[in-house]
Amino acid sequence: MDNSRIYICAGFVLTCVLGALAAAQESTPPVSGESVFNSRCKSCHDPAVERAPTRTELAFRSPGDIVIALTTGVMAPMGKGLSRPEIEAVALFLAPGQQLGTAGTDPLCATHGPIKASASDWPALGPDENSTRFQPNPKLRAADVPRLKVKWAFSMPGGGQPTVVGDWLFITNRNGKFYALDAKSGCVHWAIEDAPSRNTPMVIRSSISPSGWATFVGVGKRVVRAFDAQTGTEIWHSESLDNHAASFITGTPVVSGDQLFVPVSSGEEVAAIQPNYSCCTFRGSLAALDLKTGRKQWQTYMITEPMVPIRKNANGVQMQGPAGAPVWASPTVDAKRGLVYVVTGDSYTDAPTEGDDAIVALEMKSGKVRWRNQVTTNDNFIVGCSGPVKAVNCPTPTGPDFDFGATPILFKHGAKQILVAGQKSGIVYGVDPDSGRTLWKTTVGAGSPLGGVEWGIGADAKYVFVPNSDIGEIFDEIAVAAGAPRSRDYTSPGKPGLYALDPFSGKIVWGTPAPVAPCHYAGDRSKDFTKGACVRAQSAAPGVIPGVVFSGTLDGWFRAYDASSGKIVWEFSTTAQTYSTVNGNQAQPGGGIDGMGPTIAGGMVYTMSGFNGAARTGSNGVNVLLAFSVDGK
Repeated sequence: MDNSRIYICAGFVLTCVLGALAAAQESTPPVSGESVFNSRCKSCHDPAVERAPTRTELAFRSPGDIVIALTTGVMAPMGKGLSRPEIEAVALFLAPGQQLGTAGTDPLCATHGPIKASASDWPALGPDENSTRFQPNPKLRAADVPRLKVKWAFSMPGGGQPTVVGDWLFITNRNGKFYALDAKSGCVHWAIEDAPSRNTPMVIRSSISPSGWATFVGVGKRVVRAFDAQTGTEIWHSESLDNHAASFITGTPVVSGDQLFVPVSSGEEVAAIQPNYSCCTFRGSLAALDLKTGRKQWQTYMITEPMVPIRKNANGVQMQGPAGAPVWASPTVDAKRGLVYVVTGDSYTDAPTEGDDAIVALEMKSGKVRWRNQVTTNDNFIVGCSGPVKAVNCPTPTGPDFDFGATPILFKHGAKQILVAGQKSGIVYGVDPDSGRTLWKTTVGAGSPLGGVEWGIGADAKYVFVPNSDIGEIFDEIAVAAGAPRSRDYTSPGKPGLYALDPFSGKIVWGTPAPVAPCHYAGDRSKDFTKGACVRAQSAAPGVIPGVVFSGTLDGWFRAYDASSGKIVWEFSTTAQTYSTVNGNQAQPGGGIDGMGPTIAGGMVYTMSGFNGAARTGSNGVNVLLAFSVDGK
């Protein structure tokens, strides 16, 4: 969502899992991980229910990934009541041997020169606060793009999108290591061990930091931490921004002036699959923090209707609502209007609300809602409701799960401005930023619970660029080819690919279908019926430079498109080879490209391959950050 809907979150590296378990076994009888799995996990994972990973897929996770999922991640409600030895035992049972290895050994830089800004920096989710993901000064000509080659690679579990300031690169991962790397070589300036995050770190010049540079990430249990970007020393950490066990921060916190805006999302729609779970109580929100201290200034919840009892489920457990409307994606700042824009996720119950599936404008100083545009009603969804056997907490009716996961763009051309937002329905909306009124809407694909438009859109000075996943339709294509029935009827054919839209009319200027291409999933997490089939869904956010759009697909291909015509001018299969990484992995595999998209700065292009995304297709237990430069120099 930025940053991601993740149904099994990764987290910090568990450095002493084996040692701790061995010590526990000296004084107490050994805990059976298999018994814990059979009693607490098997009903959802073996066989897998809907989007839940299968037992085979879980084997590709590291024990640390599973531990953090059950303690501070989206599966924390399922881990409630389990002791630490039980959690560690089930993690070791599910991920024996760590088939894809570890992240390697950190190579320290010989020197640590000061951070120096350049005109080619990419300091946040994108170079500007309008969320266009456009790099106007890439130090890379469009004519040079066909000569891009991998310069260096770095292994890490669950890594996200990096930011770059000068020669420094900053990147988090869900196993807890927050890295500052040398952008040209990949050596390590510093690494923080206890900052599990999927955020893209925001880096700014600021007097709150001794070095004059500060970076911010949302970590763990809904806490924002500020660090000195030069040294990695913590400056402050906020209070927990939500006390719901299934809540977390996926979208990158955004700085504007003396404020930091933090979106809060949730995995309660996964937790609600449990028959004894009292569904549902989470409400998505946006919080504003004081930049200097981290103190909360205000927090606005996206659902404002009162909580009311609905009914008791078949197990006699009380249900209530409304709930949901998580804010998956980073907000977009409009400093001139004094507004911050967010988009919201679906509803979890059938209690009416205007907060879900909405584009919302809030006043920066007060958090007051200026306007709200709910584009889809009755999109009530929890996991476990689309198969033949329904979970007991399923809402009625069950919605299509067409919420928003992509940060909206404030597009400017002279005096003309428009807010553009892409939805998992495959519909893109053009909205008046003053009133929230829908000015146009354009359908680019069939849509599915994983997109449609999944993780992000981009823009240059002329067009808005929209990757379209349509992964549901692709899975159906594969299923039908294998002799299985279609899972659902789509209102229009699937159209995975990249589209360019006129921002003021919504007209599709060009569309380039995602090519059918070979791939090799080293840790194949695709649904069982795909049997290793390559999935060309185009769900990752794009990156844009003058004349070129970079966009990746779930089959691991990374491509560059001519911005005026959509012609593919360069492509690279990240799964066609293994990589000798800077941090010591000699045969690191690539995988699917999903999530927050590429970063372009200082003549280089960076992308994460093997992302552990919600689709679980082409994901590896350990991902690889690939750094491209002209001729690999």
